[in-house]
Formats: sequence, C-alpha cells, structure tokens
Amino acid sequence: MILIVGLGNPGNKYTGTRHNVGFEVVDQIAGDLSAAFSPGKGPFYTAKARYRNHRVVLVKPTTYMNRSGDAVQQALHWFKTAPGECLVCYDDLDLPIGTIRLRPQGSAGGHNGVRDIIRTLGTDRFPRLRIGIGSDFPHENQVSYVLSKFSTDQRDIIDEAVKTAAEAALCVVTEGIDEAMNRFN
Repeated sequence: MILIVGLGNPGNKYTGTRHNVGFEVVDQIAGDLSAAFSPGKGPFYTAKARYRNHRVVLVKPTTYMNRSGDAVQQALHWFKTAPGECLVCYDDLDLPIGTIRLRPQGSAGGHNGVRDIIRTLGTDRFPRLRIGIGSDFPHENQVSYVLSKFSTDQRDIIDEAVKTAAEAALCVVTEGIDEAMNRFN
C-alpha cells in the first residue's frame, strides 16, 4: 500500500490557488480511479482505491499548509505505513510553471508544508512530487502569489501538469520511485 498525500489549504477560498496544486493531483487520481473522498480518522480526508493490484490511499489534510505534518503523521499511523511509502505532492516556486519533478527524499526546499512534515516525522526520507507554479511575483510578495489563482493561460498549463503528475504518482505505485523519475523527470 502507498499513501499519496496532496498538500493544500482547506476551504473553498483556496480552491484553484497555486498552493493547492497538491490537492488537485490527488483529486485527479481519485477521479481517474473512481474513488471518493470521505473524512479520515484524523485531520484529513481519504479516498481508497486499487490500481493494477496495488492498494492506494489518497490523503488530503484538513490542516492549513504550514501544519501539514500532524495530518501526515496521523495518516501514516492510522494506515500503518512508513514515511518511505508516502508520496507527498505539492507546489514548487522554484520550478517553471507546469514542470514536475519526483525525488526520493531531501530537504523542504523552502516549502513550509514540507518543512512541517519533516519536522513532525523527524525524517526527510519520503518521496515527493513537486509541481512547478513559477515565480513571477514581486520581491517579498510570495504569500500573495501562492494564495492567488492562475491566469487563464497558466491554468491550461497546470491542468496538463496535474494530469501528468497523476500519471507519475501512479507510476510510483506500480513501478517505484526510480522508474517514475526516469520516465517523468
């Protein structure tokens, strides 16, 4: 079994914002696998499915982005899963818009949600899938940028990136992180 966690902020106010691209990826996977989200046994929603004989659990924290660690830790505990079996999907300012990158582990790279997960779990040894949201914002206006919605042109790029990221995440499930990195990075 693998957990695929999409990071984002809860509530309609944040739907479609740059910071919620991780939610969009797990929503895409849920739609592709005909799975529905329901409240989990902690601060998260879950959707369960099977993909090519693999059990997949999709997770959307109900905590705000900067407090994602508690939700991820509780989901791992509830599903008796190790951090290495948990793929975390999230937005990345350092990647050009629409670019995706898989990594088997590593630092938070400035992402506060991932920083909180690393702090809470006590390890950075979990795979991640980053979706580039670009960095076209004035100096020191990062918060407003990540909480803003995409332009129409950017939305088209992100929609394609979300579909590709969903494929990459399912490749991690069936083929492992190394093969997925070879195919999608």
